[in-house]
Amino acid sequence: MEEVKKETPKAPRRRRSPQKEPTPPKLKLLFTIVNRQRAELFAALLQSFEVNMQMYLLAQGTASSETLDYLGLSDSAKSVIVSVIREDKCDAALKFLDEKFHTIKNGRGIAFTVPMTSVIGVATYQFLSNAGEVKR
Repeated sequence: MEEVKKETPKAPRRRRSPQKEPTPPKLKLLFTIVNRQRAELFAALLQSFEVNMQMYLLAQGTASSETLDYLGLSDSAKSVIVSVIREDKCDAALKFLDEKFHTIKNGRGIAFTVPMTSVIGVATYQFLSNAGEVKR
């Protein structure tokens, strides 16, 4: 009698997916609107969050002089500080700014972020994100 060998079906080979490289952090524009005489102070404070690029814009508040007097605000001259910041630093920066808006004399302000959807060039991204070398 002949032995019959049953072949066991082999399990299909699973393809190993290539290891995903960590995605570089996304960037956001942080807009900070403050009294003009406090703009340099707030810009300097933001640099502790690895902000490599900031731009100042001169602005004028739209409230009437009666409203400004009622609220205890003497000056409607404002500065808008536009900063490029990494997304992972945004929450900490916004909390920090909120605290400073309440503790610095005449330091009232508004801060908000807008996502950046694209940046052209690896070197530009490296500079703006303060990320160092980014793999292509």
